[in-house]
Amino acid sequence: MSHRPMTLKRSLLLAAMMSAAVSVTGCSTVSKLNPFGKDDKNKATASQGQRISVIAFDQKVEAADGLKGVDFFLPEPQPQADWRLPGGSPEQSVEHVAAGKDFEIAWRKGFGQKANRTFHITANPVSAEGKIFVLDGEAKVSALDAVTGETLWRKDLRPARQPGKRGFMGIGGRKDDTRGFGGGVAYADGKLYVSSGFRFVAQLDAATGKENWRQATSTPVHAAPTVADGRVFVVSTDNELLTYSAADGAPGWTYQALIEPARILGGSSPAISGDTVVAGFASGELVALRTGNGNDLWSEALSRASRTNALSEIRDIAGRPVIYKGDVYAVSHSGVFAATDLRTGQARWTLPVTAITTPWPAGDVVYVVDKAGQVICASRDGGQVHWIRDLNETDKLSKKQKKKLAKRPRIWSSPILASGRLITVSSYGEAVALNPKTGATEKTLKIGAPVLLAPIAVGDKIYVTTDDADLIAIR
Repeated sequence: MSHRPMTLKRSLLLAAMMSAAVSVTGCSTVSKLNPFGKDDKNKATASQGQRISVIAFDQKVEAADGLKGVDFFLPEPQPQADWRLPGGSPEQSVEHVAAGKDFEIAWRKGFGQKANRTFHITANPVSAEGKIFVLDGEAKVSALDAVTGETLWRKDLRPARQPGKRGFMGIGGRKDDTRGFGGGVAYADGKLYVSSGFRFVAQLDAATGKENWRQATSTPVHAAPTVADGRVFVVSTDNELLTYSAADGAPGWTYQALIEPARILGGSSPAISGDTVVAGFASGELVALRTGNGNDLWSEALSRASRTNALSEIRDIAGRPVIYKGDVYAVSHSGVFAATDLRTGQARWTLPVTAITTPWPAGDVVYVVDKAGQVICASRDGGQVHWIRDLNETDKLSKKQKKKLAKRPRIWSSPILASGRLITVSSYGEAVALNPKTGATEKTLKIGAPVLLAPIAVGDKIYVTTDDADLIAIR
């Protein structure tokens, strides 16, 4: 079954602009996105193909005067035995993990092709069975021992090369683009699920790496699968949500969102709670569907437009939507950060935040890192901001450092709350641990290579994958 709303064609010039922007910044994601939101007093609904801007473009996010010095609740850190999906759970939500207390590098191990102009690493690591599973820039999957970093097995999933030609022979005899890259991994019930920029989704045996099944996709997949209740969910680069049987790979229902030719190079994995799947798309659409049949539940558009800023046309919800305590948290590149009621689809609040990261809700607050390098701590109840910390502040930098930062912006990852610290890593190869109540820096750590993907936490360690295809364990 296929659900296909009307498509919206965007300028290919914008796609070229965004490709250039990625090359300049070194970011491995760029895309279009759609703002959305609703006001309690004005409950206008966006119909298919229609976008409603709910935030004036000149608005800025600011800390609330009434919340200065006000304490809030955070749950106690809990150990995490595994991390089976990029966000740790089908809801893409883990409150507070007990890991990385010393905040020191324990070891680093290489796992394959590093990122370059052709290949991009877009896969967050996942963990189960005492292993860390990683995917490099050209479809090589590795299983590493979570304690020592020893490589236990490695599987090359690239399609076979055509003799005497540069390209790859895809499934069904199709010649795939040589620039296929990236994808993602997820674990469920002893199996590893892999999505790929080489246009396929596959299932491997997590113990041995043996391939059990593979299904072709018509376009690349740069985001990791989400696996729940016997189904595999992935979003392709043409904004199509695809589903497969986890048992044998048989295709299920699909959902076609608005098509956007300019987008972030990475992608967003769906979030699942009960019988509801929530997916974010490069069009800026945030959509809730029934997991069993793909029936529409609600749809919102997270976007605002500026006549003077072409990049506001990039509407991508590049970070994962997160389901936490009955609400969905998502943020777009077009400048809308929203909390939406999972059941009704009504926006509870919105903030003018531009980001390509995944929010982190915990206790009374939700954290998000914006494109400018600001870490924002907002109340989950009403969206009022407790504090803002600018990680790219230039007041204390030398002229040389300011010039470097202006030429090559520092990009910060989605955050993780671990052992009483809020941690994020950067494209400059550094990790910073902030006080989650105040935003003050408590500790910094040199990673030694660019990092664009959020860390995960398993056992007593935090794991980071770098653009140099190194897995780094932080004890």
